[in-house]
Amino acid sequence: MSDPHVLGPGVLPTPFTADEIRDASGSGKTIRIRVEEPDGVTFERINRFSRCDDEGATLERWRVAPGGGVDGDVVSGRVTWLELQGHAAFPADTTMLSDETLELPIGRLECLRYDTRDPDETDAAVETFWFARAYPGMPVRFESPTPAGVVRTTVVAVEVVR
Repeated sequence: MSDPHVLGPGVLPTPFTADEIRDASGSGKTIRIRVEEPDGVTFERINRFSRCDDEGATLERWRVAPGGGVDGDVVSGRVTWLELQGHAAFPADTTMLSDETLELPIGRLECLRYDTRDPDETDAAVETFWFARAYPGMPVRFESPTPAGVVRTTVVAVEVVR
């Protein structure tokens, strides 16, 4: 039997299977995310899963306005649990995997850390993803280099409807 964490040759095992992501999403899930840009601008985003079924869910995403409402458009579309798992299928030859504990607004979390580098970048720019074992799904922290500096996203709240 093959490992459901491995989606193909040349990629590291994903932190979660599609089934684990589905099970952790219940009948709906809302994730609040803080985004910190290199220029000091900070804002929040929402990812909301609804209409969950065995194959996937509807994912709605939006930026939170300063007063708490929606800032801009709500982007909505159908995603499958396997597609979401695939977002964490990193190339084995350009990714280092390690364990790390983080203190985040949602608690002290044991995480799998994936440091990925772009093989075409001469300066070895690294994107880093931390996946909390307690929260199957998206990374609880993500850092991405840009010419202006590092953009950091951090999950600040998760609400699951059972």
